[in-house]
Amino acid sequence: PAQWLNVFGMPGMTAYFGLLDVGLPKPGDTLVVSGAAGAVGQTVGQLAKIKGCRVVGIAGGAAKCDWVVKELGFDACIDYKGGSVREGLKQHCPKGVDVYFDNVGGEILDQVLAKLAPKARIVICGAISQYNNLTAMQGPKNYMSLLVNRARMEGMVVFDYTERFPVAIAELAGYMKDGRLKSKEDIVDGGVAAFPQTMNKLFAGENFGKLVLRVA
Repeated sequence: PAQWLNVFGMPGMTAYFGLLDVGLPKPGDTLVVSGAAGAVGQTVGQLAKIKGCRVVGIAGGAAKCDWVVKELGFDACIDYKGGSVREGLKQHCPKGVDVYFDNVGGEILDQVLAKLAPKARIVICGAISQYNNLTAMQGPKNYMSLLVNRARMEGMVVFDYTERFPVAIAELAGYMKDGRLKSKEDIVDGGVAAFPQTMNKLFAGENFGKLVLRVA
């Protein structure tokens, strides 16, 4: 049942339509996804691999980076907590970034903007690094890279695609059945009383996959 809150639910639908309809990946493209070990990011990266892309994740911590590479099949993963995102992009995306699926915003978005390939597509899905700011939200400083590289940055809201959810679920289910797609949920027990500390795991980057609170 937890998979219906993950790969077959809103996160999976967000990944599917954000990547395919907005990101428009092509075989051979280099795709970067932030929040790579999270609910949306894990599906974005795996689906991009299925579609023939080179996939580089950005995640917080060596354990998450190891998991997306060794278990999910990403080509590389940059640990933003343990090293330089700029240097990681330079190393793993030598020809630039063709598609960037952004879940975090902030400084990481700026670092990727500085490494775009010509005609790049950026999918703005979320900006979790900015949600709890006590000051004004940080906008992109390197946006002129969009002009120089003739690139495009577009936001997406998953509910625009509700009529097509069954098509996406059927395709993703096929990948699950043949082993090309995995779905990881971080399930916490404790009921409603555990909601506050469980919710905070999202903003501390502690969740591994889709965060689910079991209430019964």
